[in-house]
Amino acid sequence: MALHAFHGSFSCFQSHLYPSSSSATASPSFLASMRFQSCPSTRKSIKLKCSSNGNNDDQDYLLDAPVSVGDGFSFSGGKYSDGPSPSDEWFKQGKMVKAYSIPGAGEKAKDPIFGLTMGTGSQATGDRFRWFCVESGSADNPSVILIHGFPSQAYSFRKVLPILSKDYRAIAFDWLGFGFSDKPQPRYGFDYTLNEYVSSLESLLDELAVSKVSLVVQGYFSPVVVKYASIHQEKLSNLILLNPPLTAQHSKLPSTLSIFSNFLLGEIFSQDPLRASDKALTSCGPYKMKEEDAMVYRRPYLTSGSSGFALNALSRSMNKDLKRYVEDMQTILRDKSWKVRTTICWGQRDRWLSYNGVEDFCKGSNHTLIEVPRAGHHMQEDCGEEVGQIISGIISKRNYI
Repeated sequence: MALHAFHGSFSCFQSHLYPSSSSATASPSFLASMRFQSCPSTRKSIKLKCSSNGNNDDQDYLLDAPVSVGDGFSFSGGKYSDGPSPSDEWFKQGKMVKAYSIPGAGEKAKDPIFGLTMGTGSQATGDRFRWFCVESGSADNPSVILIHGFPSQAYSFRKVLPILSKDYRAIAFDWLGFGFSDKPQPRYGFDYTLNEYVSSLESLLDELAVSKVSLVVQGYFSPVVVKYASIHQEKLSNLILLNPPLTAQHSKLPSTLSIFSNFLLGEIFSQDPLRASDKALTSCGPYKMKEEDAMVYRRPYLTSGSSGFALNALSRSMNKDLKRYVEDMQTILRDKSWKVRTTICWGQRDRWLSYNGVEDFCKGSNHTLIEVPRAGHHMQEDCGEEVGQIISGIISKRNYI
């Protein structure tokens, strides 16, 4: 009980540290992720107050809360709101797809700091993981799979989906550890290694029943998708890479992302939605994030600590294995046995990945290069409609340059 009381006091103290009048400074992430018993709710427009869920059992001080419970608060325009959030509207457009078997004996995941049992957000569910997928267009049309980068969500393709849905069956999904997909605690069913992501992608695409497909992948997940494609060339009609790490200079994560792999500091920063989502999406190019979009990206970090733990684990895996995966990708794309029609689209205002060497690589490997001058690293955010038209033109073999 003493521990319980301490948690309540700490939550109350924490709630006074973050003013809610500005979305740029309101960062209740640590409070949201810890989910300790909190003080009675008091609402004011200037100060963010903590609120109790009215439950006095052990669930009060789990490190993360079940999705059904949520974080106890939501934000709109940086101010306290009980109304529906933009992420709720996005969630309604999608569905959960079960894919990739969960290994292990089903032991309950515990947090790595206090050893407390984690909430449902960090637990493996059933015998297969749940993936959040948004699908648009007719199932009778050719399939296009839109794969977000690290770190991001399927939401980044929201402007691309309507354009592709006119002629294609377009599907965007959240990787495990991101968005609304499952985020099991590392070492309890999924360790967020790049090899696991290759295997899990295979399982998901099999579940989506795509016999012949065009894959579009952005950023640092490109080497993972290319590895998958090298095993299943017969299934691919097109491979489209959006600002992939192509050269030796690209094989190291930028400090904005590698910071999440640091001991202790990484654990702290990964629980801050402003660092884990806002900064990661806006520091790599010209993208100016609207508040309603920011709230969708922040939502996973506000509702559970599991998103931050997944971010830690994947950042460490990227730091360890990205160089090898980039080298493998170079070898695959240059190999004479590579038969998949491949296009590299490059946002020239990318602040993370240098353009130096990209053109030479494309010429040397005989792959098409399309430059998008106004876009940065997350080009589907900067120029969503334009990217949608480019992808449509590539797949239909129209004059897209």
